Amino acid sequence: MIYTYIPNGVCSKKMIIDIEDDIIKDVKIEGGCAGNTVGVSKLAKGMNVREVIKRLKGIPCGLKKTSCPDQLAIALEQYLKNK
Repeated sequence: MIYTYIPNGVCSKKMIIDIEDDIIKDVKIEGGCAGNTVGVSKLAKGMNVREVIKRLKGIPCGLKKTSCPDQLAIALEQYLKNK
């Protein structure tokens, strides 16, 4: 299943997540800091959705209360809620 999420409060503009049986197959993050978003995307591949949420939820970016990793966790929470 392809799940698309529009992040809030961060530089990235869109997250496209490919999930199969609650395992992340691929993550593409449009916009944001390339090193950060590519790194987070590669680390999340092959992981269970709940584990990614547990690891990334609540990470801030500088003085912001959210970050691209936190927004990915929020996207995955919404996926679980809506599946």
